Amino acid sequence: MYSYPQLLELINEQIKSTQYGSNPKELYQPIDYMMSLGGKRLRPVLTLMACDLFETEVQHAIHAAMAVEVFHNFTLVHDDIMDNAPLRRGMETIYKKWNMPVAILSGDLMMIKAIEILAQTEKGNFKDLLQVFNTTAAQVCEGQQIDMNFEARNDVSHEEYIEMITLKTAVLLGCSLKLGALIGGANLEDANHLYEFGKNIGIAFQIQDDMLDSFGEGDQVGKRIGGDIASNKKTLLLIELMNCMQKDDKALLKELFVETDEEKKIKEVLALYQKYQIKDFAESKKQNYLTLANQHLNDISVSESRKEILLSTAKDLMERMS
Repeated sequence: MYSYPQLLELINEQIKSTQYGSNPKELYQPIDYMMSLGGKRLRPVLTLMACDLFETEVQHAIHAAMAVEVFHNFTLVHDDIMDNAPLRRGMETIYKKWNMPVAILSGDLMMIKAIEILAQTEKGNFKDLLQVFNTTAAQVCEGQQIDMNFEARNDVSHEEYIEMITLKTAVLLGCSLKLGALIGGANLEDANHLYEFGKNIGIAFQIQDDMLDSFGEGDQVGKRIGGDIASNKKTLLLIELMNCMQKDDKALLKELFVETDEEKKIKEVLALYQKYQIKDFAESKKQNYLTLANQHLNDISVSESRKEILLSTAKDLMERMS
């Protein structure tokens, strides 16, 4: 079986050789620029891993893997616009480097190109692949809208939050694996187990990311600690705090929501997290989803030795985020 670095190299080679178009250059250059910014390429690597799991040549899944990566980068282009983010992976975002209309158009074209690339897949039933891909693409957009809706609400439930991160983040990991499995010749039951494995890993990953924003180290996280607290972002941690606080602390938190001194705000909310053992709650939730993910992986009808690469990848992903 292939290792993660070997699959990453295949993906990077494919990215370098993929042509999206040339005229008008203002439309296509931003796509080349975005795709060149690097990253872990986790999603396309998972597509190839899933194909490899069923002993099928991974090159059969290379176009599906590319489609997933182009789609993922399309979402980042539009996310940067919505978040007014000036940097992506240490480089200027497309709307900053060019302008907002160019970023919107180039992003739109990336979505079209993703489907065009997926259509080059020669193995597997394209109709099935397209259904999985398009369903996931719609869900990611739904998750983004739900996340934006949360900004104006103070009554978000645990269930609503999990639904949001499932749609916005986790389903694309599941989709990446399911596409590779279907191309690899897996039966539908095994493909669905792989989807659920990826989805639950994605939920655990997002909970871990929320925890790191409050409890990590600055150089570890790659951003300042407490950014979610400063922006009143409805994370699992904040939702649990709002649900379990005593009356006096609820009044304090309401005041902190409008506190303009960000350092004070972060310090006092972290103190509330400690008082109500919010980190322990989030850690328990994360472990529940990791356990569920492993149960689905265990149910896949291939040898345990062939599953080891997925287990180690999931473990490495969580360790890098801990």
